[in-house]
Amino acid sequence: MIDHDKAVTRLAAAWLLWYPDDELYGRLPDIRTAVADLPDEAREPLQAFLGWLTDTDPMAVQREYVQTFDMKRRACPYLTYWTHGDTRNRGMALLHFKQAYLASGFDPGDVELPDHLAVVLEFAVIGDRLTGDALLAEHVGPIGLLRSALESIGSPYALIVQAVETTLPQVTPEVAERMAAIATAGPPQELVGLEPYTIGMTGVRR
Repeated sequence: MIDHDKAVTRLAAAWLLWYPDDELYGRLPDIRTAVADLPDEAREPLQAFLGWLTDTDPMAVQREYVQTFDMKRRACPYLTYWTHGDTRNRGMALLHFKQAYLASGFDPGDVELPDHLAVVLEFAVIGDRLTGDALLAEHVGPIGLLRSALESIGSPYALIVQAVETTLPQVTPEVAERMAAIATAGPPQELVGLEPYTIGMTGVRR
């Protein structure tokens, strides 16, 4: 996938992963237009999600969002939760996200935690692409686990994560170097469920 298509896919996914309020609905015409020109592997799941979003009552969409992301811990959109749980080490992992953003001149604000998948995707588009690729490469496992969790509960939001996975970066030497620069200190304390998604400096093993 070329860089432009990656950027469009990531930004569309970032917007669609936010709470479905009036602002999101106002963006839908632009999102549909942008998504229409994407390669099939990204376009098809995003269009399927947009179809569900359009055909479903907005109140029902909001209930689905809350029930999926706010009430089901196993479908958590916060990437460090999958590697650190609610342990003390998660605070350090969150700090490294924030520092990586600020080092690139990107301020995510305080509306969401910096490891929310939507925030990471937006940063990778309008912040710093290389650092964004490094953060995404480090968290291929959590992203895959999130998609699997959403599929297991029959959530249409799995379609968005499916599209995101088509943009996940190869671990090139440049990405590996940036990953090393922003790596958290010490190994994660909670790795239960991550074994099929082990990531190293040379690539991803599933």
